[in-house]
Amino acid sequence: MDLYGVLGVPRDASTDDVERAYLRLARRFHPGINPGDRVAEARYDQVQRAWEVLGDPDRRREYDRGAHRTPLTRVEATVSFEGFDFSAPADGAQAATFTELFADVFQEAAREATTPTRGADLEARVTLPFERAVRGGEVPVSIVRQDRCPACGGAGRVARTPVTCPACAGEGERRWARGHMLFAKACEACGGSGQLGWQSCRPCAGVGLQPRAGVATVVVPPGLESGARVAVPGRGHAGARGGPAGDLYVTVTVAAHPHLRRDGRDLHLRLPVALHEAALGAKVAVPSLDGAVRLRIPPGTSSGQRLRLRGRGVPSAGGEAGDLIVEIQIVLPDVLDERSRELCREYGRLHPDDVRKHLFDA
Repeated sequence: MDLYGVLGVPRDASTDDVERAYLRLARRFHPGINPGDRVAEARYDQVQRAWEVLGDPDRRREYDRGAHRTPLTRVEATVSFEGFDFSAPADGAQAATFTELFADVFQEAAREATTPTRGADLEARVTLPFERAVRGGEVPVSIVRQDRCPACGGAGRVARTPVTCPACAGEGERRWARGHMLFAKACEACGGSGQLGWQSCRPCAGVGLQPRAGVATVVVPPGLESGARVAVPGRGHAGARGGPAGDLYVTVTVAAHPHLRRDGRDLHLRLPVALHEAALGAKVAVPSLDGAVRLRIPPGTSSGQRLRLRGRGVPSAGGEAGDLIVEIQIVLPDVLDERSRELCREYGRLHPDDVRKHLFDA
């Protein structure tokens, strides 16, 4: 038998072309896709034997040197393949598509993996109110993650009544001829037992994982700023074959406050102040993270002057809180009646100082 004919590739085909042809044919004749079809099982066995030789560069070179003397008559003597075209090219209408090819590779790897692998990390975003980001605390975040399949517990397969392994016909080993020599190795499908006591899990298609929506609780430290990332260990995608889960990374966006502006650990506030309050002094209520607090405005306070309230800024998990810095913004009254105008004139007569005199000083 011509092994190149079995895979439907020319003798000068590259290793990638040989592999693509093998994956396409293995998928087409896999016993799991053709249950009870003995011809398909035998064809699958032939494809496997051809790949074992042509997929190994050393064995392929050895086969090419003496291919005309090493037909695999063992299979040809027991199975007839009339009606099958073994010369289908690796590319063309019958070739596997790019998506099918890689889907087969990844799903087969997930089914046959025996070593637990860590799950992938998961990224999420959340927008927090200004006060929540400054104070910190627990924040719920909606996520969709790959979780362990409840039907198989993440194993990807479930127990079944033992049946004869179709890949090796119950012999527990796979054999192939090489000249006058007969090679054999344990069957990969049944592990050498000749029996299959399990089957692929249907709900998860043998992968062991299923997407599931849920809510993760994220502990936000005090004083978080926009763009910060918070890690939640173990809340990423579940690991295959019982492996540990990945981590969840949440990127935080902090919403703006209607009155307060943050600068590091300090908070800034522009406070409207009446003319008489700035001139005579007053005690006024000021908004802060702790609610309204009292601020003393000294007499003669000018517009643009800054007053500081210690410890009323952004709290810190490992140090002192910042300050609340209040910038005074004097608001002139509306002078609408004659009495108010007269009082303004009287004030000007009592204080004739030229407030713009400094602009002309040499």
